[in-house]
Order: sequence, then structure tokens, then C-alpha cells
Amino acid sequence: MPITALRAVSKAQNGVGAFVLQCKRLDFHYCDWAGASKGMKSFLTHKLPEFAKSNPQIEITVSPRPHQHPIIRGTYINGREKVICVRKLDHQQILQKTELLRNSSGQRLRRITKPVKSMNEGVRGIFSPFHGPKHVI
Repeated sequence: MPITALRAVSKAQNGVGAFVLQCKRLDFHYCDWAGASKGMKSFLTHKLPEFAKSNPQIEITVSPRPHQHPIIRGTYINGREKVICVRKLDHQQILQKTELLRNSSGQRLRRITKPVKSMNEGVRGIFSPFHGPKHVI
């Protein structure tokens, strides 16, 4: 009787052990006629092929959008979208905006009120030398 190995199915654990890029799709929209899309058309012909080659995990779509400003739309794995208007920007600035969308998490920007997050709040609170009994020497 031959011995067979058990099939092990890997279970996703929210990026534990591997880096999971949050951006899953980038959509590039431009206008063929307008001068505001000049930098976007230059980006699409010169910079986008090498960007797509270096980021194969991101789905990239390019589509014309007549009589509208050029935009880049990032779609993230949490379902949110971020849109950046790249009107009158040159191809290097558009590359920076594309990298900004690629590196974003897709979450809303929030004001951080407490610098430390904890599952269990401390009973005694945060230590401060200005509170409590005064020391007399």
C-alpha cells in the first residue's frame, strides 16, 4: 500500500508571513483631445509599461474619458476607492501619484486622538510625575 501525504491547505491569516498589497486595481482615465491630459498620455506611453511590469499583482486598466480631466482611480481590497485628478501634471508627477495610490491602504484618514491602542485599558492610567503625592525632601 503506497503512503500518501496529507494535503495541507494554507489558510489566509491577514498577511501573516507574507506582505499583502492593499491596492488591487488602478484605472487610468484620460482625454485624447484636451491639453490637460498631455502629461497623462506621456505617462501612459513611457512610464506605465515599466510600472506595470514591476507591479504584476495590480490590475491596470486604461480607458479614454472624452471631455473630462484625467484621473487615476485606485480600488482596494477593503472595497474603497481613492481618486486623484492629475490635470496638467507631467509624467514624473503622475508616477508619484500612482505610487501614492499603490502604497495606500484604502482606509479613510482619521485623526489619532490616542497615540497607543490597547485591547485592555490600564487601571492606573498613564504615569505622569506631575500627578499624585508630592515628594518632600
